[in-house]
Amino acid sequence: MLSFRVDHGKLKATSRPLLKLRAGWALVRVRLAGICHTDVEILRGYHGFQGTPGHEFVGEVTEVHGVSAAAKKKWLGQRVCGEINVSCCAYGFKPVCDFCRRGLKTHCARRTVLGIVNHDGAFAEYLALPIENLHAVPKNVTDEQAVFVEPLAAACEILDQVNVKKFRCAAVLGDGKLAQLIARVLRTAIPRVVMYGKHEEKLALARRAGIQTRKVRGDASDLKRIKENFRLVVEATGSPSGLALAQHIAEPRGTLVLKSTFHDAAPVETWPIVVKEITVVGSRCGPFGKAIALLRSGKIDPRSLVTRTFPLAEAQKAISSAQHPAVMKVLLKT
Repeated sequence: MLSFRVDHGKLKATSRPLLKLRAGWALVRVRLAGICHTDVEILRGYHGFQGTPGHEFVGEVTEVHGVSAAAKKKWLGQRVCGEINVSCCAYGFKPVCDFCRRGLKTHCARRTVLGIVNHDGAFAEYLALPIENLHAVPKNVTDEQAVFVEPLAAACEILDQVNVKKFRCAAVLGDGKLAQLIARVLRTAIPRVVMYGKHEEKLALARRAGIQTRKVRGDASDLKRIKENFRLVVEATGSPSGLALAQHIAEPRGTLVLKSTFHDAAPVETWPIVVKEITVVGSRCGPFGKAIALLRSGKIDPRSLVTRTFPLAEAQKAISSAQHPAVMKVLLKT
C-alpha cells in the first residue's frame, strides 16, 4: 500500500505491505483523510513522531480479525470513522492501567495515538484500529462531512467539560479549522458566540453560520484595543500569542478553555489567571457520538470549510497548501 511517513520534517512516499491485525482489530481502507494543525506541528517535531501522520479520516472496513461471525458481518463493508486513542485494553496488556480502570481511556498510560504517538495514521491507503474505536457513519452523512468527526468531537468535548447553560455568550479566539468547529458547536448551546480572528475570508465563513466576528491583528496591540470581556473564552488560535489575549478578555472568575497544540514553548504570564481567578481547562479529544449526531441532524455542516481535495499521491503538495494562511481544510482522497 501507499503511505506517507515523516522524514526530517517532510512527508516521504513509501510502499509497504498491508498491516497485520491483532485480535479485535479492523483494517480500514481510507476514503478521505483531513490535514489539521497538529499534522503540521508533527512535521516541526511535535511528539517526535516518525511514522505515518493523519488522524482525521473516514474509511471502509475491509477486514476484521479474531471476532465472532456476527461482529464480522456487522463491520465488513461498513463506512466508519475512528477514535484515535488506543488503550492498553486493546493491546491486551494486563493489568490495565489505572486510567483505563477509571474509564479514562483517552489518558491511558500506555496508549498509542493514531498518526501522533507510536501508531501509523491516515495518510495512507489503509490503517488499523481496534473495533472498539470505530463508529459507523450514518447513510445520510457524506464522506466530506464524516471526515470532520474527530475534530468536531474535540469541539464537543467543551460541552462535556463546561456547564454551558451558565453562559449567555462566549468568545472563540482563532478563525482556523478547529476554531470554526468550536464556534459552531457552542452556537448550538449558547445564544451569542463571537469569533476573534485575523483573516476576513475566514471570519466571513463564521458569520454565515450565525457567529459574530471581530477582526484582530494577532499581536500585542490587541490587548490595548479590545475592551469586551467574556465569562467563557476558548483559545484555539494554534499559536502561543493567543493565550495572552485569551487571559485579557476573560472576565474575573471566568472560564478559559485551551485547545491549541503547538510544538514550541509558549511564553506566558500567569498573573492574570491568579488576579482574576480564572478557571483554566485543558481540552483535547471528545465524544464521537455527539459529533455524529450533530452531522446527522444537520445542525452542523462543515463542508463549507473544505478548501481543496488532493489525491493521496500528492500528500506533500497538500500539506504545503494546508499551511497557507488563506486555506481552511485540505483533504486527501485515496
